[in-house]
Amino acid sequence: MKSKILFVVSLLFGLMFINAGLNKFFNYMPVPKDMPESLIKAMTAMMQIGWLMPLVGVAEIVGGILFIPGKTRALGALVILPVMVGVVLTNIFIAPSGLPIALVMFAINIWAIIDNREKYLPMVR
Repeated sequence: MKSKILFVVSLLFGLMFINAGLNKFFNYMPVPKDMPESLIKAMTAMMQIGWLMPLVGVAEIVGGILFIPGKTRALGALVILPVMVGVVLTNIFIAPSGLPIALVMFAINIWAIIDNREKYLPMVR
C-alpha cells in the first residue's frame, strides 16, 4: 500500500512539473487575471533574460520525468530542488497566496531527497 501511495504522489508531482515546463515553451495555460502586480513585474523581468525561462522549463521537464520512476527519483529531486527553492521564495516574498501549495510541493521534494539520502552519500565522500 505504501509503495502505491508513494508512486501516486511521485506521479502527480512529476506531472505537475512536466506541465509547468511544457507551458514555458507552448504557453497553453492562461495567465490568471488576478495576479499581483509585483508578480507580473517579476515574471516580466525574468522573461527579459532570454535563456532563463527555457532553462527553468527544461529543468522542470527533465526533473519531472526523472521524479516519477523510483529508480531515478533521487536525481529528479535534485534537478527540481533549485526550481522549488525559487518557487517557494517567490511565493513568500511576492505572491503569498500560492504559498500553501508551494510548501506542500517543497515538502514532497525534501521527503524524496531524505528518502533517497543513501544514494547521495558517494557524492560527498
